Amino acid sequence: MRNKAALPLLAFGAGVLLAYGATRRNRLYDLKNKNVLITGGSRGLGFALAREFALRGSHVTVCARDANELREAANLLERDGLQINTMTCDITQEADVEALVRELETKNGPVDVLVNNAGRIEVGPLETTTIQDYEKAMATHFWGPLFFMQAALPGMVRQDAGRIVNISSIGGKIGVPHLTPYSGSKFALAGLSEAVAAEVRKNNIFVTTVYPGLMRTGSPCNANFKGQHHKEYTWFTLSDSTPLITIAAVRAARKIVHACQSGRASLVITPAAKLAVLAHALMPETLINALSLVNRLLPKAGGIGSNTAKGRDSQTLLTRSPLTILTKRAAAELNQMSGT
Repeated sequence: MRNKAALPLLAFGAGVLLAYGATRRNRLYDLKNKNVLITGGSRGLGFALAREFALRGSHVTVCARDANELREAANLLERDGLQINTMTCDITQEADVEALVRELETKNGPVDVLVNNAGRIEVGPLETTTIQDYEKAMATHFWGPLFFMQAALPGMVRQDAGRIVNISSIGGKIGVPHLTPYSGSKFALAGLSEAVAAEVRKNNIFVTTVYPGLMRTGSPCNANFKGQHHKEYTWFTLSDSTPLITIAAVRAARKIVHACQSGRASLVITPAAKLAVLAHALMPETLINALSLVNRLLPKAGGIGSNTAKGRDSQTLLTRSPLTILTKRAAAELNQMSGT
């Protein structure tokens, strides 16, 4: 009898929690005049995010390692009537991150929105992967975001408000062959992000972990390829250019900014990515078997071995063909060509 009597109370409690969550999501965080800091914001998704936040009236600062790329990004946005602040930073160095955040706080006040977007991609079979590849991936995808959160969170706590967006990947939900360092480090970022999210809500700080599927960011030309790098670049770029399973970075950026405003804990982008996450949850053995079959179709080790070639140095007839037009268009629109 006691158990039966408790059921209505449990149902009522669940209803209250759901209603509270819906209310929080309906009260969008106002981005006007907010200080927004985006890592890796000079090109690709970061550049698209900088534009979206600037369009909403935010004071946007983007950081990256390359001063020339930052300058070109600022010029491109200025042509659209948008202003951003740029700062060079090696996000893998804690002292550099601390100095950047302190300088930004001195000039503009506390960071209201932090977007950890900077990334690197290493593509190749396991046999060509080195410990240094894992170290670089972890430095960019785990330690960099951790350094920025540690530096920015005290200011957010003082003002009892803030938003953090951590860009993980579908590779942070599912282990992807030939992307082992990338996938492993994105898993690490996802765990870090979700744990921090649970801890900082008491300070009215909402952390959104983003899991994009295949996005047309134009990034293949700047990615790193090992082994038979021409073949690796070909499959990677063709996948990046497929319309039905990919999403334009500009559209993805709008979804991410809205999730940030809503205070969502998690965002998976693209129907294909959502289906893959569901399959992994319900049938992990089946999914891994399927991925092992995919792996058999991917290039074998060989070529340049553990050495690395940039995508722009790995072109083939197929990657120069109209089949990759969407990736080329994204690269031109999102400042990916400035370093080529």
